[in-house]
Amino acid sequence: MAQQRILILMSDTGGGHRASAQALKAAFDELYRDRFHIDIIDLISDHLMWPLNQLPKMYPFFSNDAPWMWKALYDSQNSGSWGNALAVVGSRVSVGRVRAAFEKYRPDLIISVHPLLQTVSLWALESMPRRIPFVTVVTDLSTGHPLWFNPGVDACYVASEYSVGLAKKAGLRPEQIHLFGLPIRPAFSRPTRPKAELRVVLGMDAGLPAALLIGGGEGVGPVEQIARQLAVSLCNGQALGQMVVICGRNREMEERLAGQTWPLPVVVKGFVDNMPDWMAACDCVVTKAGPGTIAEALISGLPILLSGYIPGQEEGNIPYVVDNGVGEYNTDPAAIASIVARWFGPEREKLAAMSVKARAMGHPQATFDIVKSITALLDAAAQPGSQTSPGPRV
Repeated sequence: MAQQRILILMSDTGGGHRASAQALKAAFDELYRDRFHIDIIDLISDHLMWPLNQLPKMYPFFSNDAPWMWKALYDSQNSGSWGNALAVVGSRVSVGRVRAAFEKYRPDLIISVHPLLQTVSLWALESMPRRIPFVTVVTDLSTGHPLWFNPGVDACYVASEYSVGLAKKAGLRPEQIHLFGLPIRPAFSRPTRPKAELRVVLGMDAGLPAALLIGGGEGVGPVEQIARQLAVSLCNGQALGQMVVICGRNREMEERLAGQTWPLPVVVKGFVDNMPDWMAACDCVVTKAGPGTIAEALISGLPILLSGYIPGQEEGNIPYVVDNGVGEYNTDPAAIASIVARWFGPEREKLAAMSVKARAMGHPQATFDIVKSITALLDAAAQPGSQTSPGPRV
């Protein structure tokens, strides 16, 4: 039997979209082995017209050095605004390129994990002779850009009740909307070894509570400043806790922190591919408000201390964490260090209660549930006379 082809559309405007695409591919491969051939492409940089195709290159500058500009650009995509009009024009003139990409990859089904890719993709599919099922997997937790939600899709997968409401408001029918959780690495669906055993394997102190500091794949944000403040707050003559600092691909920061003498146990790592183990070995996580890291922390039962956010898509993740009682938000490194010291000291019971709440909110099987649902949709659409897929797209 010939392999069925699935095309996943993403763009490197933040690491979360690529991570979600890779998580879905890994789940397809694990569940169905050789049934599917899966391609992942950056549709924006490789197939859209200028200036839209420059967005991935500009994103690091916007998000790190000029977040207010990114916020303005993000908000400008709302319906009726100048930015939305520009996006519509850019999408219209890019339709031919997108159609050519679809003809090149010849997919039996298309998955989008980026908010800017619904409209242009559906326009391109309208003119193709064969109807190709198209689904959206929303990779935001509690901030949903309007462009995520298009009634012309065959299915829309969301991670929160808030996103369900946004989808309905946008005109999607209840049967199009599926609430499973955020697609994260399949490794988070599997049990980890006991914490004490993991700490030995990972070179950590066996008894001290541990704070996990994450700077994302690129190691951005005030990770270094927070680490130095934690070294003060967690050491009162003797060590009251320990730190694990994940620097991502920021080699300079990794070398600086690894070369420093610390008054408490500290493990410094660069980019890691065993994040489930590190989370399972720690007692809380300090990170920016990226949805993927939050979802992984919830599955791991880790209370979350948010140290910042990217304006626009990550803003809603702060109340998602704080209002659900699974963490706190503060941007000041000294204040963050003080909160962690309280969690490891007089507020140990609060930390334990947040851990229980976090685990209850996690969706460890979300990626597999999404993949199984998409496969069922593809199977149903292939049946002669199937009524599963909606009619003409809007």
